[in-house]
Amino acid sequence: MDRWIGGRSCGLVSWARDSRAADDRRGWRAGVALFSLLLFLIAALPAAGREKDKLAYGEGLIVGVPLAASEVEQVVQDIAQNGIIRGTKEYNKDEFISGAKAATSSRVFPAWTEGGKVFYKVREHAIDPRNFKDGGDVGTLVVRYVVQPQGEKNTVLHIDALFEEDFRHVLHQSDGSVENSEYKDIREHVEALQLMKKENVEAERERQQQPAQDSTTRTEESDGGAFPTPAQKPAPLQAARPSVPEAPEGSGPPVSQSSAMELPVQSVSNQVVEGQTQEEQVKELRKQLERLVKAPGAPLKSAPFHTASTLQSLIPGTEVLILISTPYWYGVETHEGQHGWIMRDQLEQP
Repeated sequence: MDRWIGGRSCGLVSWARDSRAADDRRGWRAGVALFSLLLFLIAALPAAGREKDKLAYGEGLIVGVPLAASEVEQVVQDIAQNGIIRGTKEYNKDEFISGAKAATSSRVFPAWTEGGKVFYKVREHAIDPRNFKDGGDVGTLVVRYVVQPQGEKNTVLHIDALFEEDFRHVLHQSDGSVENSEYKDIREHVEALQLMKKENVEAERERQQQPAQDSTTRTEESDGGAFPTPAQKPAPLQAARPSVPEAPEGSGPPVSQSSAMELPVQSVSNQVVEGQTQEEQVKELRKQLERLVKAPGAPLKSAPFHTASTLQSLIPGTEVLILISTPYWYGVETHEGQHGWIMRDQLEQP
């Protein structure tokens, strides 16, 4: 009986040992299968990556801009004339390719027939520009911008870049780096233009509200007659003088009408001399906002950035009136009524 139980026990131990061995073999086979699957996936990833890169080449960029087409055209024209192509380079130490020129057409791109206005930026003899598929050798690098109006306040912008080898005339497509970098530059200019428009609107609103404020300031509070307000000039001698209320008891000697009229007129600006008439105060305030152009002169820009188009060149000593002030630029007006932007350090400071 004991031997049977022992034999039974030994059989159970052997069966358990065999089961564990089987489990180990199954686990090993599962581990091998999983490892093989991982190797397959790892091997497949580069192919998928290559396929994705292949699809990305030559897609270009199409984006909507919340501005009228005429304004976008001005910004794109400035970008096309700035002489640099971003998102690519010739040497590792470079940040971009310089020496590009604006153009109205290019043999690298087929003729555009879908409407809108087209701009080109061309860099000839570019040496192996980066981020172009299978690019190499020396050739012509071209960025094309197409501005298409979409309603009165929206615009569709297309940006594409191609590189053509000079010797074999083989075209190489961009991976999107050039298009995205050029659009980033355009977007910054658009934001600056929107800020300028906002400041112009606010400045115009302030100018429209100023006459009403001046009129309110000049209006005398009646019911007992008040002293002249800071912006109010003294009444002429022949005019009826305002009555002065009697001073309450214990408040000191009463103030006479003549002494009330002789109180000094205080200016809203520390620069204005006491006793000036309103016209003189306006002239003084205007003088504080007038500046002279420093030598050797300065360009009057269409927008507050360096690559904006130049409206005219101002000679040294040209007087301008400051309308808008930003950290680096002044929005100004010339005596001829021309509005534009000029760097702060290009004007003499008071």
